Amino acid sequence: MQDFEAAVQNLRRILAASRRAVFFGGAGVSTESGIPDFRSQDGLYRQKYKYPPERILSHSFFMEHTEEFYEFYREKMLCLNAEPNAAHKKLAQWEKEGRLAAVVTQNIDGLHQKAGSKNVFELHGSIWRNRCMRCGMPYPVQRIAKGGGVPRCPCGGTVKPDVVLYEEPLDQAVLDGAVRAISAADTLIIGGTSLNVYPAAGLVEFFRGGNVVVVNRGAPAKDMRGVYFIDAKIGELFSAL
Repeated sequence: MQDFEAAVQNLRRILAASRRAVFFGGAGVSTESGIPDFRSQDGLYRQKYKYPPERILSHSFFMEHTEEFYEFYREKMLCLNAEPNAAHKKLAQWEKEGRLAAVVTQNIDGLHQKAGSKNVFELHGSIWRNRCMRCGMPYPVQRIAKGGGVPRCPCGGTVKPDVVLYEEPLDQAVLDGAVRAISAADTLIIGGTSLNVYPAAGLVEFFRGGNVVVVNRGAPAKDMRGVYFIDAKIGELFSAL
């Protein structure tokens, strides 16, 4: 593995030659903002709960045990005071400079938009959007965070976060937009993900450009030949660019 400074210089060189770069990111992009991930040693999936987190975050559990879903959701998923880190800010800067065409993210925290990114495809939705399942009326996330029990719309319907739970499909319009962006990219930067989560991880197969850079702590699970791999925390690396 090359040293940190060499990695910085190589990534600078790749980006300098790029005109339509796309960033594909996972939970590791937000851990440096204090948001827990799922699969690391200290991640949510390794913690002990009454039910496995994978079950709690499923559509069937939400429908059958809505109050218990919201107990977990408020405690572990709603990080409303989190702030963008160096990675989020650098990506927003590149987009403003015309070097980055889009961000495709598996995260639901909204930190890319908070940092200033505009063209963001949120594959798994966002905690910042919530709607009544009966009438479709938007419901502010602050009321969910401060309340207790199951949030209800004035019409009496149950409020559901606009996040993709297990057993639910990805939004087709978001998926199509992400595929178009990745297909048209000349450089694909993959950061903060081990590429374990499908169907999201399968989107990298649509890339046809010349450079693939993976920035992650530990090699990705997906076998990707011809990849420039940098074993580093993405926030630390991007802050040096």
